[in-house]
Amino acid sequence: MRSSECQSESVRVEHDLLGERTVPDSAYFGIHTVRALENFPVSGNPIASHPHLIWSLAAVKEAAALANRKLGVLDPAKADAIVAACGEIRAGALQDQFRVDVMQGGAGTSTNMNANEVIANRALEILGHPRGAYEQLHPLDDVNAGQSTNDVYPTAARIALDRAAGDLLASLAVLRVAFEKRAAEFAGVVKLGRTQLQDAVPMTVGQELATYAVMIGEDELRLGEARLLLREVNLGGTAIGTGLNAVAGYREEVCERLAEIVGWELRSAPDLVEATQDCGAFVHLSGVLRRVALKLSKTCNDLRLLSSGPRAGFNEIDLPAVQAGSSIMPGKVNPVIPELINQIAFEIAGNDVAVGMAAEAGQLQLNAFEPVIVDKLLGGFAHLAAGCRVLATRCVGGITVNSVHLRESVEASAGLATALNPYLGYAAATAIAQEAERSGRGVLQLVLERELLDPAKVEQVLRSSRMTGRSEEEE
Repeated sequence: MRSSECQSESVRVEHDLLGERTVPDSAYFGIHTVRALENFPVSGNPIASHPHLIWSLAAVKEAAALANRKLGVLDPAKADAIVAACGEIRAGALQDQFRVDVMQGGAGTSTNMNANEVIANRALEILGHPRGAYEQLHPLDDVNAGQSTNDVYPTAARIALDRAAGDLLASLAVLRVAFEKRAAEFAGVVKLGRTQLQDAVPMTVGQELATYAVMIGEDELRLGEARLLLREVNLGGTAIGTGLNAVAGYREEVCERLAEIVGWELRSAPDLVEATQDCGAFVHLSGVLRRVALKLSKTCNDLRLLSSGPRAGFNEIDLPAVQAGSSIMPGKVNPVIPELINQIAFEIAGNDVAVGMAAEAGQLQLNAFEPVIVDKLLGGFAHLAAGCRVLATRCVGGITVNSVHLRESVEASAGLATALNPYLGYAAATAIAQEAERSGRGVLQLVLERELLDPAKVEQVLRSSRMTGRSEEEE
């Protein structure tokens, strides 16, 4: 906390093991948050930039207060005030009071302290006391009762990431449906497929776009599976998983209360010592997020390639024009929405490296580097979820097809010779393909001129339904 901020308004003095600091009377945070602000002026992004994390911290503290009230650890009036404060925070109140930087040392201790102080001071107000009157309700003795950063922070992180994954799943569903709709609209538009960027065999635009929808659907399943691993928590393990300072029955009670608050089933880890130090679920989740991002980036590479040109490129599809593409070239329009997804994917791929290194760097009974893991994952989920909705609404939903150009490309391509293999043989079909490439004439024209097949047979062989694997009713 800058001293100039404290000098501009009335302040209170708070104490910790290092001494004292002044805190603005208007602040809900306290001395531990002030220390963290002094120690970690790094990214400029406060933990409030991850709303799911703040919601989840309040949920954990609320569950702990309810459990401690039932078990006789907390006075009912104190517990009720803490619960009320947590409810307000989960509803969006006091977000500006969660100020510590997302990049911090201490395994999340500063984040936990910030939460303890904000909740305590709001609870004090509810009880009719001034902020800072910790002799009435204490951030550590009461709000943090039966807890440690080492079980609070990982549990809150898992809940936050579960919620963030849910946001991404909803956005992926929007994008999948957008591709499905365009695929249905262009189901009968024949085009030339490509392998290794070379002409291959015919397919339809609908088949091409439907592939992207199927890929997204597969990733929705994988992400749903990864979410389940997040629902095993170490809450109740306190410092290293032994449960020191938590009363008998607290572990079971707090997990039950927390499950009720978050709205889904949670499991207490069978071995809390192992669970307190293990980051395997985060590593796995990061890998799945990377998979989703890279596959979407590949899809966007395809969209950029298919829309390239318009005169000197593929020019098979048109993406919606959403902004001018150049400050010097009049009329130029760029595929900026797919480019956005590409860059989000690059970010997530880099984040995955950071997550892996942080998970590996944990030592003995605790991983001190979970803050960077949580920041990178929550940031990646938020960016990709927003990006998917932008891609769906400002790009995929407005795709149009240059069907005449596509038909001409199919008819002129030597790739049609592949369909003639079973009737002419590989050597004869190859000769036709080579002649078509040399002369610039169509395969169909050459076959008919040389009377290699009668016109009726050629029409049957080259029916679009047969070449694209669709039924005649779909043609």
